[in-house]
Amino acid sequence: MLSSVQAFGADERGTIPTLRVGLQPRAQTYASEATIEAVRQATVAAQVQGRVLEVRVDAGARVRQGDVLMRIDTREADQAVAGAAANVAAAQARLVDARANLERSRSLRARNFISAAGLDQAQAAFDAAAAQHKAAEAGRAQVDASRGFATVTAPLGGIVAQRLTEVGEMAQPGRPLFVLYEPGSLRAVADVPQSRLAELGRAGLKARLEFPESGRWLDAVAVTVLPSADPRTHTARVRVSLPADASGVVPGMAVRVHFVLGDAPRLAIPAAAVLRRGELTGVYVADGVGGFSLRQLRVGSPLPDGAVEVLAGLAGGETIALDPVRAGLSVSQAGRPGRQAR
Repeated sequence: MLSSVQAFGADERGTIPTLRVGLQPRAQTYASEATIEAVRQATVAAQVQGRVLEVRVDAGARVRQGDVLMRIDTREADQAVAGAAANVAAAQARLVDARANLERSRSLRARNFISAAGLDQAQAAFDAAAAQHKAAEAGRAQVDASRGFATVTAPLGGIVAQRLTEVGEMAQPGRPLFVLYEPGSLRAVADVPQSRLAELGRAGLKARLEFPESGRWLDAVAVTVLPSADPRTHTARVRVSLPADASGVVPGMAVRVHFVLGDAPRLAIPAAAVLRRGELTGVYVADGVGGFSLRQLRVGSPLPDGAVEVLAGLAGGETIALDPVRAGLSVSQAGRPGRQAR
């Protein structure tokens, strides 16, 4: 009966693809969790007080630099402009009067009708009036500029990430209204332990970015290690630039950064060969007599080429089944008494 089981296993195994595993030089990496952020991002805040009259864009809209995003009620600003214009007119009248008084004082002083002190007083009054006129002009220019802030425009071209106010709400100076970012310049930001700075701080460091939910991998364009550490967490911040054509990536997404530290011999198998049943992770290994046996493994993180690193449970030179489902069926059928008796 044993020989018949072995013969069946050999026949069944012939249709199951296998792979002889062994140690191969692969990139040695250090993985760190990171968050995507925009290199150029701007929070647009209100610069004048007033009620929001119109909102022209919403979250997700693409805008160009200078596009109108929102309009704020300008009635209060209009009153400020009118008051500033009145101040300029009053200062102009005082300046004209002071200039005429100075000219009369100079004429009287030339004929010795007034003292030098009287002329000095006229000159001082004229200088004060001229300074007040300049101050009034500056005040009017300031309120004119503030009135222009009632039309909120985009400081950069990109995508509206958030809209933080609604029509009818009250805008206050400093209150955020929109968040914009440029989609073509994104980076991942990771905080790594200070013990890793010696490895990560060398020139020419490369990295790959993994999006675990989708299984997508991207090559980093550049890696920048900031030259300081947080005194509370004792971690250093690393910025990893994404390629400009990284479609489907937006700020706030979670990503895993794999920093390439060098090459080392590692045992890896295709991810499709790994069988996962609840908490069990294993692979079907050829038993050398025509059949397969299920063996539990301890695996590491996935590799960029789609393989899975084996940390324990498998040795180089062993043969595994690439299709665990068919290998499991062959083992199950080989164990049936009816099948063995044939």
